[in-house]
This record gives sequence, structure tokens and C-alpha cells, in this order.
Amino acid sequence: ARRPPGWRPSPAAVLTFIRGSDGKKIGGVEIGRKYYGDDLLVERSIVTLLGNRGLMLVGEPGTAKSMLSELLAAAISGDSSLTIQGTAGTTEDQIKYSWNYALLLAEGPTPRSLVPGPVHRGLKEGKIVRFEEITRCQPEMQDALVSVLSDKHLHVPELGDDGILHAAKGFNIVATANLRDRGVNEMSSALKRRFNFETVPPIADRDLEMTLVREQTSRLLAAHEVEARLPDDTLELLVTTFQDLRNGRTQEGATIEKPGTVMSTAEAVAVAFSACLDAHYFGPGQAGGQHVVRQIVGTVFKDDPEDSRKLAHYLEVVAKVRSKRGGVWKSFYDSRKLLG
Repeated sequence: ARRPPGWRPSPAAVLTFIRGSDGKKIGGVEIGRKYYGDDLLVERSIVTLLGNRGLMLVGEPGTAKSMLSELLAAAISGDSSLTIQGTAGTTEDQIKYSWNYALLLAEGPTPRSLVPGPVHRGLKEGKIVRFEEITRCQPEMQDALVSVLSDKHLHVPELGDDGILHAAKGFNIVATANLRDRGVNEMSSALKRRFNFETVPPIADRDLEMTLVREQTSRLLAAHEVEARLPDDTLELLVTTFQDLRNGRTQEGATIEKPGTVMSTAEAVAVAFSACLDAHYFGPGQAGGQHVVRQIVGTVFKDDPEDSRKLAHYLEVVAKVRSKRGGVWKSFYDSRKLLG
């Protein structure tokens, strides 16, 4: 397969690394799927990084944008550590470069006294740089990327003619932004033009989301040496509840009020893991509807007091009807008093 300059594997190998080998063995090894989502989105993201523009992944919180950016950087460059975490206090020094002030005082501005930041290292080493939550940064910090993405070089004025660093092959930037945060510090039109935007949607397929929640929860339980079980019916209840509340519509087609908080797959994994911990340390070792109710509270009740009413309404109306089936839905409904 053709390998672009500066890339460790071929684009086809990057795609296989991320989405898995579909049960086939490559070099005697089966490659597991690492990202559950739109495969075409992954392909388009790889094509973007082959070109001159950066890649901007946008979406609701918890849709695995950071995971996808990390997987792309790891696969393409063999290194996902060149990361800038966007905050209100992020400075240009943290993006480009800073100085070792002891050496700066002793020797003046020299290459030895320069402390390279992620962008400087990415340009020099020909690697992918990740910029997480870029819209959390002040606009002037965001615009530090405009010339880097346009000209593919970085100028360090203090070093004179030796301070011009041209990008090695393979350099590019993957940025992420939450849709709910895009208005915090809106990106300039100049910077937007230098990115291709890809929207990462929530997982719509219930079976796919169940598979992801089950696998992620199992990994967390194994890492914490917890032997609690997450039965299939409890997992189905959890994912169904999250999808109902996320979409504002039940499986039966009834309209319900959506909570203000984000009911993401990442939050579903957190609730499943917490429910298993609850069952392991304070219960029978098997997560049930009552454990889901206790642990979902911390997910739904974050900012808006109205969200408690919306969840209570879901339990009183939707869960009540489903509780007639018995089993885990009955224990889920019977535990509604735990909401307080």
C-alpha cells in the first residue's frame, strides 16, 4: 500500500487500525475495532490529514472526538502525546514554544535555551498535533495557528535567520470543539478556512451502543479488579434510557422532555461502571435497575434543577409502563423514590 511522506503506515493501514480488521488476521493478528462510529467519517478524516488543511472534529460532549483524534495521531505519527488542552488560560507559549529562563539569562536566545511546545515539535518531527477544545481558548490564542496552517512554518524572531522552522512531512493539526462550547470563543473566519470540519454524531444504533458500553465497562471493571456483572437486560435498560432521553422520544414513539445535560455514550459507560461498583461493594455483585437509578442521578443532575423533574417524569410515565413486563424495568421503576 502507498505510504505518504512522513506517515508511518499507509492510509489504508490507519483505517484498519481504527476500525479493526473485521475478523480477518493481518500478519497473523486480528485487529480489534477501537472507534465505534461512522467509518466514512474516519475515512474523510484521514483524507483531510493527507492534504494541506487541518482537521476539526466537532460534536456534542462525549461523542469520542478526543478518542478519534488520539487514534489518528497514534496511527499516523506513532505518537499522540503532542497535545494542547484548550482552556481560558492557554497561552501562546504552551502552543508554540517557551524559554528556559536560566539558560536564556546565561546564554541569551539560543536553540539550547528554547523549550519547544507541541506545535514546534510537530513541525520539526513531522507529527500530528492535537488541539483539544480549541474554542475554550481566547481568540488571539486560536489565531496563533493561522500562519502555521497557512505557511507550514514557525518563526522564532529571537533566533534571527536560524529561527525559521519549516514543517517536516507528516505535520498537521487535529482540533476538537464541543458544539455547546463553540459560542464561548467563536473561531475567526480565517482560522475556520484552514480546517475541514467533520461533525461526530452520537451513536444512533442501540445494538452498537450496547456493544460499546459493554466493552468499555468490562475494561474498567477488569482494571479495578471488580468481578461484578452487568447483565444484558440491565445494559439494555441503561442504553435505552439514555437514547430515549437523548432523543426526546421513546422507542414507542412518545415525546418526552430532553434533559439539559448531555446523555452521551461516555456518560452511559460511567453510569454502567458506577452501577457495577455499587453492586459489587454494596449489593449482590450483579447490577440491576436499582443500581442504575442510584448512579444515573450524578449524570442527569448537573446544572439545571429542571432535569430532576424530567428524569422523575420519565420514571413515572415511561418506566411505569415498561415495569409491567417485570424484571429489571420493575426494579428500575420501584427505585424511583431514590431520586429524592
